[in-house]
Formats: sequence, structure tokens, C-alpha cells
Amino acid sequence: MHISEGVLSLPVIAGGWVIGTLGVAVGLRKTAVEQLSKTALVSATLFLASLVHVPVGPSSIHLTLLGLSGWLLGWPALPALFVALLLQGILFQFGGLLSLGANMAIMGVATLSGYVARLLFGVFSGILRSRATLAVSAFLAGFAAVIAGSVLVVAALVLSANELQATAALIMAANVPLAFVEGGITLSIILFLAKVKPDVLESP
Repeated sequence: MHISEGVLSLPVIAGGWVIGTLGVAVGLRKTAVEQLSKTALVSATLFLASLVHVPVGPSSIHLTLLGLSGWLLGWPALPALFVALLLQGILFQFGGLLSLGANMAIMGVATLSGYVARLLFGVFSGILRSRATLAVSAFLAGFAAVIAGSVLVVAALVLSANELQATAALIMAANVPLAFVEGGITLSIILFLAKVKPDVLESP
């Protein structure tokens, strides 16, 4: 989901910076002092997870763990994501700095889809108190984050240039299997934390 420099049009880049900046601002306002250590840990995890990527045609796919971060933190996951993306851009030129706003907006929305899955768990856990409810919520967080992010990447590419439609279609097709993988990984991590460190899963 890291879009490189020189790919997006100026309107898409500008729109991305506006949306991304607003998201980070809201996330900072909602970050409590007692959440800082968990937020820092999530930021480091996001930084490391997406550095391992597999080439797919002119693009690549990689783990994101965006759904997991949104499930664990809620809005504070957005400034954590911004720090991770900024360091990746500076240290590894991964995604670029000009396109940082667009990448932040795309992955920020994907992260919040994980938070929505967490909110749904909060609603249904009061009705169906079971491990299955937690498992479904965790899987949906990982799955929905990849799908949401992929759809927004496709939209950004298509809005930037018509000739990028083929690339956009390839990216979408490659990320659908990844969505299931992310769902499974997020499910495994959440269930593991629920068993060994349940306080980490306290509501953001």
C-alpha cells in the first residue's frame, strides 16, 4: 500500500495530505498518556511488518497489520502509523515523502476499519459472550483493513492517470489473498493476547 513518488497526480497528493493530517490530529487528541507505551510498540510493529514485501508485477504486497493496530488502539493508531511511514520514507525511501500524505490517508482509513471491527465486538460481546465473537471480530479487522486499503489505492491510481488502471487491477487481485492471510494473523495474535495478556485488549 506504499505508493511511490511520481505516481500520483497533484490533486490526489494534496487531498491525501489534508485527510492524513486531519486523521493524525484527531488521533493525537485521543491519545491518553497511559496509552503511549502501547502506541509506541504498535508503531514499531507497523514499521517492521511492511518492510518485508513480495514483488508482484510493477508493485509488491506485504503484511500491514493495520487492522490489528486499529483493533488495539483505535484513533491513536493513526499517529503511530504516521511515525512508522515517515521513518520508512526517510530511512528506506519506502513510499516516498511527497506521497506520504496519500499513503497516510489510505492506510489510516484501513486502520480505522480495524477499529470498527473492535466496536462491533463491543456491541455483540454483550449479547454473545464467547471466544467466537472475539475471533470473528479479530479476523474481520485484518481482512477489512487490507480490502479497504486496496480499494483506496486503486482509487488513487485511477484518479491520477487512466493508464494506471491495469496496475490498479493487478494490485487489487494480489491483495485479496493477502486479506485472508492478514485476517488469520490478526485473529491468531488477538486470541494469543487474550490468553496471555488480556489487559492489552482493554478498550481504547
